[in-house]
Amino acid sequence: MANVLASAKLLFCKVKQVISCGHRTRALVTALSMLLTMLLSMTLANPAYSAQALVPQPPQLAASAYILIDALTGKVIVEMNADQLLPPASLTKMMTSYMLAYELAAGNVSLEDQVRISEKAWRTEGSRMFVQEGKFVKLEDLMRGIIIQSGNDASVAVAEHLAGSEEAFADLMNQHATRLGMTQTHFSNATGLPAEGHLTTARDLAILARAIIRDYPKDYLVYSEKEFTFNKIRQPNRNKLLWRDSTVDGLKTGYTSAAGYCLVASAKKDGQRLISVILGASSTESRAQESQKLITYGMRFFETHLLYDAKEILTKARIWGGAEDYMELLVEQQLAVTIPRGQAKYINATIDVNNGIEAPVFAGDVLGKLVIALDTDVILERDLVASMDMIKGGFFKGIADSVKRLVSDE
Repeated sequence: MANVLASAKLLFCKVKQVISCGHRTRALVTALSMLLTMLLSMTLANPAYSAQALVPQPPQLAASAYILIDALTGKVIVEMNADQLLPPASLTKMMTSYMLAYELAAGNVSLEDQVRISEKAWRTEGSRMFVQEGKFVKLEDLMRGIIIQSGNDASVAVAEHLAGSEEAFADLMNQHATRLGMTQTHFSNATGLPAEGHLTTARDLAILARAIIRDYPKDYLVYSEKEFTFNKIRQPNRNKLLWRDSTVDGLKTGYTSAAGYCLVASAKKDGQRLISVILGASSTESRAQESQKLITYGMRFFETHLLYDAKEILTKARIWGGAEDYMELLVEQQLAVTIPRGQAKYINATIDVNNGIEAPVFAGDVLGKLVIALDTDVILERDLVASMDMIKGGFFKGIADSVKRLVSDE
């Protein structure tokens, strides 16, 4: 803007120098002055830098690793050492509870199942639900014992109920991790107790938290419960943010001497959900405070916008030689973007449809591209696909289209 004003000042000085050249020159000067005024007004009203959001540097946290993502888009807002392999401690139980929800959804088990507590489950050290060997406990109570009380005994009992042994359950945990895209994670047990090779990353834990919230929203509600009483022993949820921030509704804490104090949290406000992961904080208070910093930063300076629903029709494509002239094109998945707050007006979409598309066409065939940009920066690209099958037209339709194509720009 300073350059524009300096140029304007110089131009006006030049104009003054020719004012004495007569009426014709004065008229030209007047016209030039009006034009310059209009251009300056346009520049001031629509500065080129208006699309640049004023976003401060993210907070620097006292933790070994951390990440903040948007739950809908998966967009990484903040990260530090997000791919560093670290022990997850009781954050492991997020996968244990995810697998329980998976088996419940598949109909393989029921929350009403009575689970017999083995000696191994009863003897498991660390945080406990205080189940007793040989007793039968309802699977629903064990789920709360895992999520709310962080019970190692409950985790082993569920692992044995679902897979026969904790070792077999750990193998299934790793298969689920691979399926979800947790590419750097390896589980050795259902509890998070220290074990060789039992490692994950902040990024992988964010992926897991996102899957829990997305895939099993009803079961996710348990993560927001502040306490659970079993066998006349009341234990509070160790996630302090549930008491401090009404937007926070999960997920899980963890601690071992090797892992430090860890917390995966999620918060939802005005339709936007964020997921934060803190690994290796110095205390229970520190992990809560550092998580709060991340969530506050994300909510304050970023927002998510849903652009298109899954299977939404966006345009049509000309199909040559088909039974019909045109085919509707759609985006297969829901499409949303996470951008700096206040920048939605600079989002623009460009649709590019392939030329010369010939029948037959099958549903799902890629026939074009959707490009989403924020001002001039491309932030997302998605394929546009055929919404249905289209067979070839008859003989006369083919002849007619051949003639039309001769005069077409395709």
